[in-house]
Amino acid sequence: MADSSVSSRSIPILHRRSSAGIIRNVRMENFMCHSHLQIELGEWVNFITGQNGSGKSAILTALCVAFGCRAKGTQRASTLKDFIKTGCSYAVVCVEIKNEGEDAFKPEIYGDTIILERRITESTSTTVLKDHQGRKVASRKDDLREIVEHFNIDVENPCVIMSQDKSREFLHSGNDKDKFKFFYKASLLQQVSDLLQNIDEHLKSANALVHELEESIKPMLKELDELQGKIKNMEHVEEISQRVQQLKKKLAWSWVYDVDKQLEEQRTKIGRLKDRIPACQAKIDLQLSVVEELMERISKKKAQIACMMENTSEVRRMKDELQQTLSLATKEKLELEEEYSRKGNQLQKMVKHVRLLEQQIQDIHEQHVKNTQAEESEIEEKLKELQCEVDATASSLASLKEEESALLESLNEGSSEIRRIANEIDDFERKRREIEHSIREINQHQINKVTAFGGDKVINLLRAIERHQERFKKPPIGPIGAHLTLVNGDTWAFAVENAIGRLLNTFIVANHKDALVLRGCAREASYGHVPIVIYDFARPRLDIRPHMLPQTNHPTTLSVLQTENHIVYNVLVDMGDAERQVLVRDYDMGKAVAFEQRILNLKEVHTLDGYKMFSRGSVQTILPPNRKLRRGRLCSSFDGQINDLQRDASHVNEEAQQRRRRKRDAEGRLQDLQEDLQSVKRRRLNAERNLMSKKLALQDVKNAYGAEANASSASNVDELHQEISKVHEEVQEKKMLLEKLQARMNEAEAKAKKLKVSFENLCESAKGEIDAFDKAENDLIKLEQALHDEEAKKAHYEVIMNNKVLSLIKEAEAHYVDLEKNRLESCRKASIICPESEIEALGGCEGSNPEQLSAQLTRLNQRLQHESQRYSESIDDLRMLYEKKERKISKKRKTYKAFREKLHACETALGLRRVKFDRNASFLKRQLTWQFNRHLGKKGISGNIKLSYEEKTLSVEVKMPQDASSSTVRDTRGLSGGERSFSTLCFALALHELTEAPFRAMDEFDVFMDAVSRKISLDTLVDFALALGSQWILITPHDISMVKQGERIKKQQMAAPRS
Repeated sequence: MADSSVSSRSIPILHRRSSAGIIRNVRMENFMCHSHLQIELGEWVNFITGQNGSGKSAILTALCVAFGCRAKGTQRASTLKDFIKTGCSYAVVCVEIKNEGEDAFKPEIYGDTIILERRITESTSTTVLKDHQGRKVASRKDDLREIVEHFNIDVENPCVIMSQDKSREFLHSGNDKDKFKFFYKASLLQQVSDLLQNIDEHLKSANALVHELEESIKPMLKELDELQGKIKNMEHVEEISQRVQQLKKKLAWSWVYDVDKQLEEQRTKIGRLKDRIPACQAKIDLQLSVVEELMERISKKKAQIACMMENTSEVRRMKDELQQTLSLATKEKLELEEEYSRKGNQLQKMVKHVRLLEQQIQDIHEQHVKNTQAEESEIEEKLKELQCEVDATASSLASLKEEESALLESLNEGSSEIRRIANEIDDFERKRREIEHSIREINQHQINKVTAFGGDKVINLLRAIERHQERFKKPPIGPIGAHLTLVNGDTWAFAVENAIGRLLNTFIVANHKDALVLRGCAREASYGHVPIVIYDFARPRLDIRPHMLPQTNHPTTLSVLQTENHIVYNVLVDMGDAERQVLVRDYDMGKAVAFEQRILNLKEVHTLDGYKMFSRGSVQTILPPNRKLRRGRLCSSFDGQINDLQRDASHVNEEAQQRRRRKRDAEGRLQDLQEDLQSVKRRRLNAERNLMSKKLALQDVKNAYGAEANASSASNVDELHQEISKVHEEVQEKKMLLEKLQARMNEAEAKAKKLKVSFENLCESAKGEIDAFDKAENDLIKLEQALHDEEAKKAHYEVIMNNKVLSLIKEAEAHYVDLEKNRLESCRKASIICPESEIEALGGCEGSNPEQLSAQLTRLNQRLQHESQRYSESIDDLRMLYEKKERKISKKRKTYKAFREKLHACETALGLRRVKFDRNASFLKRQLTWQFNRHLGKKGISGNIKLSYEEKTLSVEVKMPQDASSSTVRDTRGLSGGERSFSTLCFALALHELTEAPFRAMDEFDVFMDAVSRKISLDTLVDFALALGSQWILITPHDISMVKQGERIKKQQMAAPRS
C-alpha cells in the first residue's frame, strides 16, 4: 500500500492538464457503414455506446486514418479504398483539433483550431490541413507528421488508441513476449531504443566516412613522397654530372692503360711463339731421319722382290697354262655327260614306243575275236545302256532346273536383304550426321547462348540491328529465349520448350515501323522468316492475381521461368499463356490434371516426355511428343546433353557397323549364290548338250543296227609290224652312238684327272717360292704406307712451323708496333683532357676496363638526360610545392582529428544516453508494478509484474483475496473472464500512466466482465481519466448507467443499425 500511495502522489507531477491536441469533433462521410456522421467530443471523459453494428468502432478507425495510419495498421482493411462505403466513390474523414494554450502548434497560422481532412477515392488519398476558418494551409505528409510529433499523437500506440481487435488480442493474449511488446511500445521505450539504434548506425556510418577521409590522405602522402623523391633526384643531378666528368677522364686514360696491357700481352705472346720454334724444328728433323731410313729399307725390299720375280715367273706361267687346260677338260667332260644322258632318254622312249606297238597288235587280235563271237548281243546291250543314259541325263536335267529356280529365288531374297540393310545403314549415317550436327550446335551454344535460338543467323541479325539501331524507335528485344533462365535446374527444360518453343526465337518490337526495319535487317543478315511480335513497351509488368492462375500444386510454365525483362514476361503471358500451362511429370498424371480434375484457368498440360493435353468443350486432345523439336536450349549446362548425344552417336556407330557386317556377310552369301547359280547353269547346259548327244548316238546305233562292220584289220597289223622293225633299227643306232659317247667320256675324265694331278704337283713344288714372294710384296706395301705416314707427319710439322709459328710471330710483331703507335696517340689525347697525376688522385682505373667505363658513362649520360627532361621545374619550385602540400595535409589531419574527437564525444554521449535509457527502463519497470498493484487494490486483489528486458518477456501474477492460501496465479488465463478483464484493465491503466498523449481511446475494454467487475472497472477508469487530465474516448456496447454523472463526463448513444 505504501507503493500505491507513492504512485498516487506522482500523478499530478507526471501529468499536467493541457488543452492543446484534444479532439473537438469527428465528421465522417461515406466512411465504412456511415453515410454521414458527426460526433462532438468533450474535453474529459467521453462514453460512446450503441448496439453491435452501429458503427462505434468506425470512429476510432477514422481517427487512425486521419492521423496517417496505414490501412493494414487499423486491422480493418487491406487498402484505404476498402473504407469507402459500398456504392460510393469517395470517403471523407474530418477531425477538428483544439489548438489553445502554451502547447499550441503554430497558433499564428492555424488559430485555435486545426482542421485535418483526409479524402479517399478508388485510386488516391489526400490529406489537407486547414486553419480555424477552414482555409487550406498545407497538404504535405511532412506537415501532418510535424503536427503528430508536436502533440505526441501516436495512433499505433495501443495506449493512445486501443481498437476492438487490439483489446481482444490484449485480453486473450497469454504470451509473455506479446505483453512485453505491448509494454515496450506503449511506454515509448521501443521508439527511444529505435532512435538510439539509429544514432548508433549513423555514428558507425560517420566513423566509416571519417575513416574514408583519413584514407584519402594516403594518395596525397604518396604524392608528397614522390615530390620528395623528385627533389632528391634533382639534388643527384649535379652529382651525376660530376661523376660523368670523372668518368670521361678515367675513360681517356683507361684507353692508355688498356693499350699498355695489350703491349704486355703481345710481348708475352711473341716470347711463347719464339719458344715453340726449337721444338717444332726438332720434330721436323726427327721425322726427316725416319723418312730417310724407310726409303733405304724400301729400296732394299724392291731389289729382293725383283730377284724373286725372275725365279718364279716361269712357274707362274706353267701354273696358269695347266689351270686353263684343266678348265677346258672339265668343261668337255660335262658336255659329254649331258649328251650321253640326252641320248639315253631318247633310247628309252623308243623302247617304250615298240612295246606300245606290240600291245596294239595284241589288242587288235583280241578285239577281232570278240567281235566275231558276240556282235549282236553287244549291240543290244549298247542300245539299252544308251537308253538308260538318256533317261538318267533327263532326270539330272530336271533336278538342275529345280535347283536353278531355288537359287534364283534365294538370290532375289539376298538382294532384297542387302537393299534393306543398305537403307538401314543410310538411316544410321543420317542419324549420326544429325547427332554430330547437334553436338556442334551445342558446343556453339556453350560459347554463345544466343546461337541456341537461331544459330549463326541470329548473330548476324543482332549485328545488323546494332548497325541500324538509330532507325528503331526502341531497340528490339530478342530472341526471347536468350532472356529466359530456368529457376530450379534443367528438370522442366523439355516441357517448357514444348510449351513455348514457338516464342523462343521471337523478337519483340514496339510498333509496325520497327517491325519493317527489323525485317530489313533480317534480309541483310540472310535470316528469312524471322518471327516478330509487336508489343507495347510502355506497359508495366503484369500483376497476375492468384485466383487467375490454375488452382493446382503443379508448376506452371511461368513459375519455372525467370526473366529480368518485364516486356518478355508480359509477352509470355499475353502471347504464350505461360501462366495457364501446367507442367507434370508423367503421362498418367497429365491425363488426370487435364481431363479429370476440372481445374479452372487451365489451358494446356505438358509432360516431361513431351505430351501435350488439352480439352475444348467436350473434346479431349492428346498430342504426341514432337521429335523434331530442338531440345535443351534453355538448359544452364550442356555437358549432360553432349554426353547423351555422344553415347547416342556411339550407339548409332555400333549399329551401323553391325549392319555393315551383316551386309558384307549377305554380299558374301549372295556372291556364293551367284557362283552356285553359274555353276548350276553350266551343268544344266552341259546336261542339255549331253542329253542331245546321247539321243543322237542312240538314233545312230538304231539306224546302223542292221549294217555289218567286218572291215579287215590285217592291213593295220602289217603296218604296225613295219613300224616296229623301223624302230628296232633306230634303237641299234642309238646304242652304238651311246657306246662311242661313253668311250669319249672315259678319255675326257682320264685327261682331266691327269691335268689335275700335274697342277697339284706344280703348285706343291712352287708353294715355298710363291709364299716368300707374296710375303715380300706385303712387307713392301707396309713400308710404303709407313713412309707415306711419316712424310705426312713431317709435312704437318713444317706447316705448323710456317703457318702457326713463324706467321703468328710476324703478325704479333706487327700488332705490337701498331699498339705502340696507338699508345702514343691515346696518351696525347688523354693528356689534353687531364694530366695523369689527376687520375692517380682520383684512385686510378684499377678494376675497370674501357668498355665498362664507357657503359657506365653511357648510362650516366642517359640518366642525366632523362632526369633533366623529366623535371622541368627548378628545385626551388619543387621545394615550395612540397611545403604547400605538407601544410595542406597537416590541415586535413587536424580537421579529421577534430571529426574523430567529435565522434568520440558523440559515442560517449550515446553511451550515457544508453545508461539513462536503462535507468529509465528500470524506473518504468518499478513504476509499472506500483501502479498495477494500486489499481488491483481497489478490488482487494494483489499482484506483481515480472519484466525482463534481456529475455523480452513480461508476466503478470495475480493473487485473489479468497485464494490467500493457494499459490499465486501466474497466467491470467487461469482467472475467470471478469477477473482477467479487470486485471488486464489495471495493467493497461498502469501503462497509461507511463505515457503522455492529448487524448486516449479504448474500444470494448469491458468485455467478459460481470456487472460488479464492470462497475468497479468503470469507476476506476473514470477516476483515473479525471486524475490523469487528458481526453478519453471510451466505446462499449454495454450499459453505462452505473457510471456516475458529472460535468466532465459525456455520454453519447449511437443510433441502432438499420436491418
